Amino acid sequence: MLTILAAGSVFFPGLFVLSKQCLKYIPALRWSEGDAVIVSARLVSSVQAIMASSAGYIIASSCDDIIEDQHWLTSAYILFAVPYFVYDIYAMFMCYWYKLRIKGHEADSGAKPLGAALTSYLRREFLMVLHHVVMVTVCFPVSVFWRQGKGDYFQGVMFLAEVSTPWVCLGKILIQYKQQHTLLHKVNGATMLVTFFICRVLLFPYLYYAYGRYASIPLHMVPFNVSWQVNLGAAMLMAPQVYWFSLICRGALRLFTGSSRSRRPPVTAKDDLDGQAPSQPANGYSTHATKQKSDSH
Repeated sequence: MLTILAAGSVFFPGLFVLSKQCLKYIPALRWSEGDAVIVSARLVSSVQAIMASSAGYIIASSCDDIIEDQHWLTSAYILFAVPYFVYDIYAMFMCYWYKLRIKGHEADSGAKPLGAALTSYLRREFLMVLHHVVMVTVCFPVSVFWRQGKGDYFQGVMFLAEVSTPWVCLGKILIQYKQQHTLLHKVNGATMLVTFFICRVLLFPYLYYAYGRYASIPLHMVPFNVSWQVNLGAAMLMAPQVYWFSLICRGALRLFTGSSRSRRPPVTAKDDLDGQAPSQPANGYSTHATKQKSDSH
């Protein structure tokens, strides 16, 4: 167990550092520190997502009995991936910090602006940070210990939620570098919308449906035949997915229709630090970003 945890603790931060250094020092690239940090963070998230979804497919496809069948990869990948969520809180903050500096705070790099940036980051990305903390402190012990080896199929299907993450990461990069007008951004947006809806929003209704088929009970009776802890956990995990999906839909609607109901001035670093800027959640389609683009045409 400790060996797998240690491997994950080395792999994800190590991949981040390696990617950042390559982007900064390969002669053909020579990216700035900020650009290298932002893209490297997205790359690591995409790699983790591909690994998780691949593990999920292997696990789910190998379980004939969705309750009793076990696969060694289930607990192994959970242990390996737990350090990623800790690392990603740091990586998201570094991305946020460099975005502030790009907006004009390069000179204010002392302890006070850093502290203000940390406070602003925690306020603006509270839901995402909370999600990561819950994954480590609640989902990890539940998945490894409380399940007692049962339901590997369900755990594998939940890993498949990460199928949408590479598209989310690409969307973030394209928005960061103002490529909202490109065909790639529109295709990526449509793909992200579909994969997020199928793999994250419909995930929990499908899990209830699968259990209903297994237990030979109607779908609407499943919540009354599982423990309250299962229902509570499913509700807590599904709620942010629905919220993020609604934000993605709003951003995608503005992207494809070019509509904007109001014009807003560009967000400054001071707005970010003071908490005056509109919230830009951790998804690939900030509604403010798409507004700015449509306003510029």
